[in-house]
Amino acid sequence: MSLRDLVERLRESRGFRHKTDIAGVVASLAAHLPHGARDLAQAVAVGDDCAAIADGDGYLLFAIEGLVSDFVASMPWFAGYSSVMVNVSDVYAMGGRPLAVVDALWSDGLGAAEEILAGMAAASKAYGVPVVGGHSNARSAQPQLAVSIVGRARRLLSSFNARPGDCLIMAVDLRGRFEDPYPFWNASVGAPAQRLRDDLELLPLLAESGLCDAAKDISMAGVLGTSLMLLECSGVGARIDLDAIPRPAGVDFERWLNAFPSFGFLLSVREEHLEAVLARFRQRDLACAMIGRVDASREVVVKQQTDAALLWSFADGPFIGAPAQVSA
Repeated sequence: MSLRDLVERLRESRGFRHKTDIAGVVASLAAHLPHGARDLAQAVAVGDDCAAIADGDGYLLFAIEGLVSDFVASMPWFAGYSSVMVNVSDVYAMGGRPLAVVDALWSDGLGAAEEILAGMAAASKAYGVPVVGGHSNARSAQPQLAVSIVGRARRLLSSFNARPGDCLIMAVDLRGRFEDPYPFWNASVGAPAQRLRDDLELLPLLAESGLCDAAKDISMAGVLGTSLMLLECSGVGARIDLDAIPRPAGVDFERWLNAFPSFGFLLSVREEHLEAVLARFRQRDLACAMIGRVDASREVVVKQQTDAALLWSFADGPFIGAPAQVSA
């Protein structure tokens, strides 16, 4: 497959399509609530991993994740586990630490909800984040699940802080497996709970040390789609080297580009801090590498060996429609 063919397949992938749908939602919300974020002293615009509300000497973080219905129906335990796990990841991606989650669960009877709740409980124990309440409806025709989280941050990591000249870094836990047939790379279930927590603690420590102020967790759009979200929010572009992307042995590369890892983050780091940031992840046996360079082009170009292709031009159209930054 040529690089241009790969780019076209990524643009048409489910992960990319889900993310490009966000642009319409953001535009509609902005039309109806043009001043809502300012009224709440929101420190970042819509489009980041969490809302961040300035609160005393730090920030209250608030996020929610909804699970796709086919995933909840076919893998209820892992869907429940993932609903907590991905929210926890969102908070750490913002430089924060999670406090608690609540859920909204629909099911056809209590029995159908049991596996989902068991998965949520397992993740709650693994990450040390309590489930403190929620909403349930056991008389629904099909299972549906959404989970919300609150956390706190002293200093923020934000999708809006990448700058031209930054090093684009990918950090990922390769000690996992795919949860077939889905693109979920599971390096969490069965891993030591303390290791999971200590690995995530790297993110707020990087923020508080001043080594990094721009990050995003790798989502269903994979490493390249997540790069587009980060770069669009910051109003920049990048050149990304596909050969530099950390990857597990024996895994199809296109599938890996679409992977949603349980521990996976993109960071935009000033060059003088590059080696220090890489070292912190590697000290914990996490794969970490510089995969690209941020520039002012507002285009994202991917390259592989001697070939290059345009992945996205923000001048031609939005990816998630991230609005201008809102000052706190």
